[in-house]
Amino acid sequence: MDKKDLKNPIVWVIIGLIVFAMVLVISGMINNNSEENQTSVSSSSEYDFDKEFEKAKQQRSEEETPKPDPDIEYVGGNTSESSSTYDYAQESESSLNSSEENSEASSIPVEYNSALRQAESYSSAMHMSKSGIYDQLTSEYGGQFTAEAAQYAIDNLEADYNANALETAKNYQDTMALSPEAIRDQLVSEYGSKFTVEEADYAIQHLNQ
Repeated sequence: MDKKDLKNPIVWVIIGLIVFAMVLVISGMINNNSEENQTSVSSSSEYDFDKEFEKAKQQRSEEETPKPDPDIEYVGGNTSESSSTYDYAQESESSLNSSEENSEASSIPVEYNSALRQAESYSSAMHMSKSGIYDQLTSEYGGQFTAEAAQYAIDNLEADYNANALETAKNYQDTMALSPEAIRDQLVSEYGSKFTVEEADYAIQHLNQ
């Protein structure tokens, strides 16, 4: 291009158009790159947000899910609710039995309970035989209970008559200085302690042990 062409206004118009077009192209490229970067950043943010949201949702679901109780037995994939139900039923049955026992106890005459308490005292404090306790309960000089009340007491008394015979034999030996045979006779005598022969034999065999 010579100096004459540079003086031509048409040439300058063409050059201006070319420069303007280049500016437009460069500007468009810059805008496209900026939009792509924004889109990439936006997509990355959306991705990270979704990922964090799913992670938090999963963590919350795990926290809300009940953990297995080691104290609960699992049978066939199900918790042992039947065991709890069974325990409840067993407890209800126990309460019912207790209520029935209380009802039976309340239906027992007062005299019978009194005879039983006095029989327990004769056994634990005086170490008496079964026949001796019965006689003492019904004696006019003793408990003066009816035969039925005395029998109820004997039937429900928890006593170790062998041990009672041994304690009575020791008492005879310490206080009366009796021989083993005399102690045996005194233990089984109807005018004495009224223990059975077996109980008296037990007492003599364990007297000095």
